[in-house]
Amino acid sequence: MLNQIKTAGKYLDQPLLVGKFSKAVPATLAGLSAVYTIHETKKAPEGKKKKTAINTAIVLGATSLAALAAPKIAAKAVHRPYEKVDLEKIKKVNTQLVEDFLKNNNVSEKTQQIMEKAKTKVLNLKEIGFLSKDIGKTENGKKFLDSFVPEPQNISSKEIVKDMGRLSVLGALPVAGGIAGGIAADVALDRPHWKKKVPNKIKEGIYQYLANIFLCNVGAAGALGIMEAAKVKSKSSRALAMIGGILVTGVFGGSSIANFISRKFINPIFDGKKSHDKCCCKNNCKNKHKDDRKPELLDICLHSDDIATVAVMSGLKWIEPALPILYTISGYRAGIGYRNGDKRQSHHQ
Repeated sequence: MLNQIKTAGKYLDQPLLVGKFSKAVPATLAGLSAVYTIHETKKAPEGKKKKTAINTAIVLGATSLAALAAPKIAAKAVHRPYEKVDLEKIKKVNTQLVEDFLKNNNVSEKTQQIMEKAKTKVLNLKEIGFLSKDIGKTENGKKFLDSFVPEPQNISSKEIVKDMGRLSVLGALPVAGGIAGGIAADVALDRPHWKKKVPNKIKEGIYQYLANIFLCNVGAAGALGIMEAAKVKSKSSRALAMIGGILVTGVFGGSSIANFISRKFINPIFDGKKSHDKCCCKNNCKNKHKDDRKPELLDICLHSDDIATVAVMSGLKWIEPALPILYTISGYRAGIGYRNGDKRQSHHQ
C-alpha cells in the first residue's frame, strides 16, 4: 500500500505533468467561470438574467485575474524567485538525465522504452511503477528517479514562515480581486445603491480570508513549526500535525474569529456607532449575533484548499497550480457580498 502511494506521488509530481497543469490553469479557470456564469444566468428570474450574467462575469473575471497574478506577487512578497513554467526546458533536463543514465547503466528493453518516452512525455502510473520496481532498488536507479522526480523535502522553520506568508498572500489577492470586481459590477449595474452593498462584501471577504485561508495557514505552519522544533522527520506525522493545526485554528476557530472582527470593527465603521450599540448589550440578546456568517457545506468543502496547503508545505508540487482555482471560490463569494445571516442583500438584486 505504501509503495502504491509513493508511486502515485511520483507520478503526480513529475515536473512535466506539473508544468502542463500549470499551463492549463488559465484556460481551466476561464472555462469554469464561463460555465458558472451560464448556470447563474439560467437560475436567475426572468427580467434579471442579463444583469446576473454581467454581474457574475465581472466578479469572476476580476477574481480570476487576481488569482492568476497571485503566485508571482506572492513569491515577490516573501523574496522568493518566481520561475515561469518552461516546458521545453523541463524536456531538455529530462533528456539529459535519461541519456546520462542509459550511457552508464544496462537496462531491460522495456525500461529503455519507458525512459526514452520520459525525455519528452509524461509517464503514466504503470510506467512509473515499473521503473520503481526495475531500477529503483539499485543505487544509480534510485538517484535517477530522485532526480527525475525530486522527493519532497522537510522545510526549515525559516521556510515555514515564508511558505505561510506566501500562501496567505496567494489567498488574499483573489479575495481582494473579488471585492473590487463586485464593487465595479455594482457601480455599473446599480449605481444609486452600490455603496450600500460594500459592507457585506468586506465582511464576507474577511470571513472567507480568515476562516477559509489565513487562519488555516497559521494552524498548518504552527503545527509544522512544532514538528520541526521537535525534530520529527516523518512526513506522515508532519502532515497529520498540520491537519490538526488547521482544524483548531481554521475550521473550528476561524468562523468565530472572523465574525468577532466583523461585529467589533467592521459593523461600527459601516453601520454607525448607534446601530452597533444596539447589538452590544451585556445580556445574551437574540439579535446580538443575527448577522454572523454561519459556516455552510461549501465552506467545509473550501477547506480542501487546506489539504492543498498541507501538500505544498510538505513539499509536494502537483497541488500548487490548483490553488488559484480553489481560492477563486472564496474571492467570488466575497465579490457578491454573500452573507447567510443577512438576507437583505443578494447579488441578483
